[in-house]
Amino acid sequence: MTPIELNSSSDAATPLSGRVAIVSGGATDLGWGVVGSLRDAGASVVVADIDVDRGKQLADSDPGIVFVETDLTDDRSLATLVSTTVGTFGGIDVLVNLACSYVDDGAATTRADWLRALDVNLVSVAMLSEAVRPHLLARGGGAIVNFGSISSKVAQTGRWVYPASKAAVVQLTRSMAMDYAADGIRVNSVSPGWTWSKIMRELSGDDRAKTDSVAAPFHLTGRVGHPSEVGDVIAFLASAKASVVTGADWAVDGGYSVIGPERSEAAIPLLAQ
Repeated sequence: MTPIELNSSSDAATPLSGRVAIVSGGATDLGWGVVGSLRDAGASVVVADIDVDRGKQLADSDPGIVFVETDLTDDRSLATLVSTTVGTFGGIDVLVNLACSYVDDGAATTRADWLRALDVNLVSVAMLSEAVRPHLLARGGGAIVNFGSISSKVAQTGRWVYPASKAAVVQLTRSMAMDYAADGIRVNSVSPGWTWSKIMRELSGDDRAKTDSVAAPFHLTGRVGHPSEVGDVIAFLASAKASVVTGADWAVDGGYSVIGPERSEAAIPLLAQ
């Protein structure tokens, strides 16, 4: 029997040591969590975002993080992002397509808003992935992680654009995994449930306990997720520890996606009441 090959303790602690990752939307609350997880795993990280203040704040906190102001809907901006990353760190190994637009007025959404949201949520995923592809190939392959959502699988009242765009991202992930496999590039997606974020802080008055209580009925974990919990799954998918994983959508949702309309309550006994 062939002995099992074990990682050294240092490799196990920092599975992305020496790797370079780009995170679009990295200046958001969720982005900060993802960037932190990638840094903890040993990667150097380039944050691509339009939020200059938050992006610079994050980069100033850690010499292993660089911020590049990036308009994901502009191909020239993407080219600058890629060239800056390669010029700074020597290559690219990982891409996390996190950035998204929440523009969504349901049935009332205008054509212009549909196209604007899809340009960010879907088209930019394809364009940025193609822009980094030759650089991942040059390093012997790599990993791409796209952001889906629990919204990609269910209908949500008054929301048309965001769920449709995220469902498209999950399907795009499968197609990318198929066509990038020959290049040694693995492509997966994560679909988070409710995750502590700016909008939750603002709506709840920065009350995490209140937010958890609202989320509890439709998350088996009884709470919202933390950005770093999503980030840790991404760091795993980006590492060699997930070398056999590609084309998959990972539910990082506290059990949201397994709960049906009856939630986690015993509904059948109600018939006898």
